[in-house]
Amino acid sequence: MKAVETALPGVLILEPKVFSDERGYFFESFREERFAEIVGRSVRFVQDNESRSRRGTLRGLHYQVPPRAQGKLVRCVEGAIFDVAVDLRRSSATFGKWFGVELSDNNRRQLWIPEGFAHGFLALTEFARVLYKTTDYYAPECDRVVAWNDPVLGIEWPSLGGEFLLSEKDRTAPFLSAAELFP
Repeated sequence: MKAVETALPGVLILEPKVFSDERGYFFESFREERFAEIVGRSVRFVQDNESRSRRGTLRGLHYQVPPRAQGKLVRCVEGAIFDVAVDLRRSSATFGKWFGVELSDNNRRQLWIPEGFAHGFLALTEFARVLYKTTDYYAPECDRVVAWNDPVLGIEWPSLGGEFLLSEKDRTAPFLSAAELFP
């Protein structure tokens, strides 16, 4: 597995070594010891989540605050998504900055988003199935959201020629200035 650094320190693109032949392909999607080596610390994943979204569905920007903050290891196993991480750590030099990358069943990339970041994605294909591991359990009392379209963040979501499909939670999310953030 190869790690590619992004403009947000700690947020990494992971590219697997794929073995292909006439039968198909094989790759390790996760190996604990290698992952710890890449991120520089031991990480314990406690929950796996899966979503399937129609083209134009935008999910996010979601995160959990302490004491249940979550790191996420995200991959798209069907279709393609534009995946985004936003730094919500007030003390960070990259506070309020975002990074986006396409994850797909073709490129097999994963995105590691550590605690302290919000996460969201846009389904680019007819359907997109996303799997992600989290470092803490879902805790509704710590669940937070920040507006995907906050002009201060200025996320450049791909244009799909229509309105995005949003949940009520995402449609009414507060802007960064009113959101609960990390120290």
